[in-house]
Amino acid sequence: METKQQVFLKRLNEAFANSELEFILDAVTDDIQWTIVGDRVISGKEPFAKSLREMASPQPMKLEIRHMVTHGREAVVEGSMISPEGKNYSFCDIYSFNGFKDPKIKAMKSYVFEI
Repeated sequence: METKQQVFLKRLNEAFANSELEFILDAVTDDIQWTIVGDRVISGKEPFAKSLREMASPQPMKLEIRHMVTHGREAVVEGSMISPEGKNYSFCDIYSFNGFKDPKIKAMKSYVFEI
């Protein structure tokens, strides 16, 4: 049985795959910090939103979640996404939440590479 946090993270990753920006933006704090390892660090909700718009795909990506670990205020999701053009990306995201009651993501660290 999935926990509430696992259900949320599955839905969040589906939102990334489907470019559902409103859902993603509602899930993060105003001071979100997103580290895309080897690429950039994005600080704040508006720069985060701008980056999401730039990365948005006009068609849904195929998502496969292989592992999900949650513990307290932290979680990890590992899987892959295939773009409509056939590019295959493997990812591992580490999430930090701002609390337990109606938590929002305050930090993300993403390891992403094309395979």
